[in-house]
Amino acid sequence: MPTISNDQDLRSLLNKLPAEQQRIVGARFVQSVMHLSRDERVNRAIEIALRADVSPDELEDAYRAAKAHATRTYTECGKDTDWLAQADHFVAAATAAALTPDSLLAEKANRAWKAAMQARMANNCEMVESDDDTHADEVQRQYAIADELLAVAG
Repeated sequence: MPTISNDQDLRSLLNKLPAEQQRIVGARFVQSVMHLSRDERVNRAIEIALRADVSPDELEDAYRAAKAHATRTYTECGKDTDWLAQADHFVAAATAAALTPDSLLAEKANRAWKAAMQARMANNCEMVESDDDTHADEVQRQYAIADELLAVAG
């Protein structure tokens, strides 16, 4: 069975997924950095994004909550400030990316890929703030999630 070992393979796999699977896989990427979220509404949005049995209204509300927090925290990014506050922003942005409605998604954009990139940014902020090497490689975690998807698909 093939395994994901680089971003080109990851992106190729994600581009083959239907919208619902993009959302769920994107949410799995976000789930690994969820501990960096400071907003309970974003945490609930992540949980909603992970569910297969979710209503369109729940998805829209979750998207709006995550997008609002990402927008509210955007001004902290780029400042010489609290790296964990920036990580919180990127978790919200990753959540919003995973939940982006079809009507707002640019042509050829992929929810899961955008969520993956934002989750990596959150992880990078955490690594800058930390004095130790306890943070696993986010890229490798994402490849492992994609490998699980391949294993389930057969």
